[in-house]
Amino acid sequence: MKPVVLLIGKLPHVIGNVAEQLDHLPIQWLGAHDQPEVVRQLETEPRIECVIMGAGLDDQTRGDLIGIIAALRPDVCIHLKDRSSGPEGLVPFVEQVVQMRVLPQPQRAAAMV
Repeated sequence: MKPVVLLIGKLPHVIGNVAEQLDHLPIQWLGAHDQPEVVRQLETEPRIECVIMGAGLDDQTRGDLIGIIAALRPDVCIHLKDRSSGPEGLVPFVEQVVQMRVLPQPQRAAAMV
């Protein structure tokens, strides 16, 4: 079974583009772009291993989502993308988090080939 990663971003198509660009990784990608969708994903998918949040959301929304995620799923790590790398930095950030935190060691090596 593939590990599940929840991507949260400002625009729905951004999340879809990230999943498409990283489809070589053995990950099941879920996406959310607003608070109700984040809650729904967290409540319906118990296998989520981590949450990766893009930088396009404003600070208040990001803070609110962190609180919701921590309350609903204290077992899940939350990774926040920096703003300085811009939108083009999202795919490398997501890939780095997944490679280092989600994939077991043998799958990391295979995914890097």
